[in-house]
Amino acid sequence: MRRIFLLVLVFSASTAYGEILKVKIDGVIDPITSEFIADAVQIAKEQEAEFLLIELSTPGGLGVSMQEIIQNILNSEVPIVCFVQPQGARAASAGFFILLSADVAAMAPGTNTGAAHPVFPFGMEDETMLEKVTNDALANLRAIVKERNRNYELAEKGVLESKSYTARESLEGGLIDLIAENEEELLKLLDGREITRFSGEKQTLSTQGQQVRLLEMTLRQKILSTIADPNMALLLGVVGLLGLYLEFTNPGLLVPGVAGGICFILALLGFSLLPINLIGVLLILLAIGLFIAELMVQGFGFFGVGGIVAMTLGLLLLVDAPNPEVRIHLGPALAVAASVAFLMVFLLRLTIKSYRANVITGTGSLEGAIGQARSQVDQDGGKVFVSGEWWEAVSEQPVPEGSQVRVLGSNNLILSVEAHPQSKLKSDE
Repeated sequence: MRRIFLLVLVFSASTAYGEILKVKIDGVIDPITSEFIADAVQIAKEQEAEFLLIELSTPGGLGVSMQEIIQNILNSEVPIVCFVQPQGARAASAGFFILLSADVAAMAPGTNTGAAHPVFPFGMEDETMLEKVTNDALANLRAIVKERNRNYELAEKGVLESKSYTARESLEGGLIDLIAENEEELLKLLDGREITRFSGEKQTLSTQGQQVRLLEMTLRQKILSTIADPNMALLLGVVGLLGLYLEFTNPGLLVPGVAGGICFILALLGFSLLPINLIGVLLILLAIGLFIAELMVQGFGFFGVGGIVAMTLGLLLLVDAPNPEVRIHLGPALAVAASVAFLMVFLLRLTIKSYRANVITGTGSLEGAIGQARSQVDQDGGKVFVSGEWWEAVSEQPVPEGSQVRVLGSNNLILSVEAHPQSKLKSDE
């Protein structure tokens, strides 16, 4: 039994170690992507994997997250193979840097890479700041490309001129190492290939008989990755505020309040994962002020239109990222701005109207009402019938029984009335 147990342990160890681990990056490069890659590199190290295969398809993303991924790749104790696939995929902007930083860079036919020039949203860049960012990107690129023995001139054009290269152009230009139709062909090409690690160490890859195991994001990472999309975070925020409003205006419904609270907190969490632009926040606050001003001073629509414009710009600028994939899109921004404007003006109008409306409860609601004197009413008092109720009343001038009276006011539940210039009513009682 002991020998069998040891054999099981040896077999388990042989299948757990030396395998090829794989992760898929399909979408923008954000903090969750960076965390996922870092976890995968650590798992590959712990399990002594042959190498970590990163299947890449991205339009780019956040510069900070890109730097973190590159740092993990360069410091990995396990070789990193980056493969741009499937056909039609791209490794643009931040993906270009990540591809070039790998120990082995490969692309499938029909893919492209490049277009990595730093940009600022909506043409708001400062020339000096743009030059600094570009020079920093080039220095980073030089440090990577020269150590990887890749073509720096083509890589530089990808940054300075936003050049984009096909798989064939990248291979012939010395930007990548391999072109493979699919993963199976890539593994055959890698078998027995000698690579030079970033540290200068030589290592030969072996893929013969190796299993490829896909690493998935954890449930937490999948949720965070979904809500880190600014458009999803915006939608959650709107739904959350609507649910909270329904709960506050209709206490006891419970479901809108609970669901709204969860959605609103998730929206805050999503935005906390993104770089927020203070100018965008200020524009949103300005928009709210303009909506209120439109209602209070009757700006003939100018304040309202200004509020919609300010909120739309605020939402578009809210996420401080040059890549359109990481920003709030124009459609959702306009929809939210118009909806918020309509709801705020509608609700504020109802609120102000309720403040300005006549009192409809208590004796204050009787002011101006017409009733009937059921006894003579004078300074000493009398009885009147107003709004279906009997009241004590006084009058400066005597009012005969049966005459119509008009309520002038009230004091301690005693009405002050005067004779109404109409014919006397006959009592119906």
